Amino acid sequence: MKPARIVVLVVALGAGGLAALLAGRSDQQPTPEPPKPAVQIETVEVLVAKADIGMGQIVSAQDMQWQIWPTAAASPNFVRKGDRPDAQQQIAGSIARTPFVVGEPIREAKLIKANGSGFMAAILPSGMRAVSTEISPETGAGGFILPNDHVDVILTRRDRESEKRTGVESHSSETVLTNVRVLAIDQTIEEKNGQRVVVGKTATLELAPRQAELLALSRQLGTLSLALRSLADVNVSDDGAPRDEKSAARSLSIVRFGVTSTTMAK
Repeated sequence: MKPARIVVLVVALGAGGLAALLAGRSDQQPTPEPPKPAVQIETVEVLVAKADIGMGQIVSAQDMQWQIWPTAAASPNFVRKGDRPDAQQQIAGSIARTPFVVGEPIREAKLIKANGSGFMAAILPSGMRAVSTEISPETGAGGFILPNDHVDVILTRRDRESEKRTGVESHSSETVLTNVRVLAIDQTIEEKNGQRVVVGKTATLELAPRQAELLALSRQLGTLSLALRSLADVNVSDDGAPRDEKSAARSLSIVRFGVTSTTMAK
């Protein structure tokens, strides 16, 4: 055999072998990594609202359901099925002091047993009183005051001392209550369906006992108006003091003012 043919044959055999080697390697599948073990998350069943529950609504067993929650995310205040399997029947009949949205865990701090009382008495905080006063669009911020807003109560009365001096009818205004919560407008106790305006004739306010006396006295002295407060001012009074600490002192001073005014009016 001629040397040239031998060289060609060797080259052909080498190319074929290399091609076969490459083909064999391409057919090999990469070895899959072993699956990582799944992380087991501990869960617990907690009682949640099955539908939206409005403030003042009587909660029934059908309004609640059990739902699986991660144990780490379940607050101790949640009602757990493992601890209280009969919780739905036990809680049924309670009144919601604040609203629940669908899927929100049921917390008994937001519920109260009415024991035959009306819903307003049930949702009223301990030590507070619900007192109503007449309003109109002119004295109620044009209807833009909604339940759970905070308002100042302004008394406008005739200034009889000034009238005696000048012989001209005179009026004066005084803020008699500051930063009080509106419980209801007429019988509406919460905003519903995106409602932005409630034009009513009666506003029910949440007051301390001394403030309730002051409001009753102020109604006899003149006309009351409600001034809507900004949300940014809810937690502080006008002089920067917390509203709960200031209310009692201010109420006492205004009551003395009211008694004096009543005496002068007579």
